[in-house]
Amino acid sequence: MTCSVTQPAIPALETLIRGAQGMILETLFGMSLVLNVSLDTQMPKSSDLASWLQMSVRQKDASLLPLVRQATDCVVRKVVADPRYSAELRAGDINDLIVDSIAACARSVRAMIDAHDRMYGIGSGEAFLLGPYLDVLPSAFVKQVKFKTR
Repeated sequence: MTCSVTQPAIPALETLIRGAQGMILETLFGMSLVLNVSLDTQMPKSSDLASWLQMSVRQKDASLLPLVRQATDCVVRKVVADPRYSAELRAGDINDLIVDSIAACARSVRAMIDAHDRMYGIGSGEAFLLGPYLDVLPSAFVKQVKFKTR
């Protein structure tokens, strides 16, 4: 898989993540956790377009969730492994590390974008990445790191 669409989007990601510091992000992240627990997260085996069109939004979101989780886990691993990372970093500095990690996680990010495009239409994956996903990513990172250190 190539990530030609993801590479040009990285400057936009940097701008969006750095600008999201004052936003309330916990609600969307909390909803993703509820969906994670309450829904079946198996991807449909059929690659038939008709099966994607027949799925409800709830089923599509449940199918997309494992890919969102993989992308987020990759970002968390890359940021925590970064020598610049420490638990005392300010939110803006963590956001910079998150932005830097996106390129290293291109494969899982691309898989998430491609699946979103298949389920919701071409172009929807990048819109999801640049909108809701990046809105909650800093908060998700902080919550995952706090959970793992308990």
